[in-house]
Amino acid sequence: MKVLITGATGLVGSELVSQCHERGYAVNYLTTSKSKIVSEENYQGYFWDVATKEIDLECFKDVSVIINLAGSSISKRWTNEYKKEILSSRIDSLDLLKESLLKIENKTVKSIVSASAIGVYPDSLSNYYTENVTNVDDSFLGKVVSLWENKVNEFEELGLAVAKVRIGLVLSGSGGALPEMAKPINYYVGSAFGSGEQWQSWIHVFDIAGIFLHIATLHLEGTFNGVAPNPVTNNKLVKEIAKALDQPLLLPNIPKFLMRTILGDMSYILFASQRVSSKKIEEEGYIFKYTNICQALADIYDRDTPCNSTRNKTAKEFVSL
Repeated sequence: MKVLITGATGLVGSELVSQCHERGYAVNYLTTSKSKIVSEENYQGYFWDVATKEIDLECFKDVSVIINLAGSSISKRWTNEYKKEILSSRIDSLDLLKESLLKIENKTVKSIVSASAIGVYPDSLSNYYTENVTNVDDSFLGKVVSLWENKVNEFEELGLAVAKVRIGLVLSGSGGALPEMAKPINYYVGSAFGSGEQWQSWIHVFDIAGIFLHIATLHLEGTFNGVAPNPVTNNKLVKEIAKALDQPLLLPNIPKFLMRTILGDMSYILFASQRVSSKKIEEEGYIFKYTNICQALADIYDRDTPCNSTRNKTAKEFVSL
């Protein structure tokens, strides 16, 4: 099988490429940087420029599945200009892919699997979300994900099987949110956000890449949550990170108003609560490698600490040492 990947050099994309090669799948990838184009037996890069609608149509040759991970990071301050980039980087890239496929006479592409996000689900401390929920969060992210998924659905007009993966909080030691969350903890200023009761539906980078590949291999259709089976609260997540790093938590939770002052609208993602189910992808045969948070963090930080290990030291206990 040959796969075309957008966003192949990113956090999830890099892991996905690795897993494709482990299975013997050839990978074509699209990049906006000509210096990142590599030409190897099972790894071939092609240039594209979404703004100018330039794309090398050779990227589709012998490809059976497109995996779309293109999109600017949401972990930057949301100025009005950057909000436009967050949206256009997702919508315009899909438009270019669709327009390009219409130009191919002998298409081998059977399906597209596109990234989406659990930010589409309404903020709630009590709800447990499955893919059947149709309510959309009344936020900028809710709007982005709704438009993003509608654009992906247009590929059905080309006769392709369409699948969308609503990605949760991806955990990796190589990038993403985890190193940023760990940094203050390492300097003894780590703390949960707000009440800390907001749910965080996380997933190890190995498993999110595995889900994309599982869907692509079986040409599954529909929407799937890309989260691990056991969501945790923000309080629990921060405590487990501190435990994995063998660091104390000394400070009270950080109030919402303070983070809004520092980060602006982007602070919303720190306090939004989405408890999301992984049951559907499991019913399709995907077996998670990392099912609980301490197991995932132990792998990332190369620790042998069991999940029932000694709890974190409190501030009082730390001072007494």
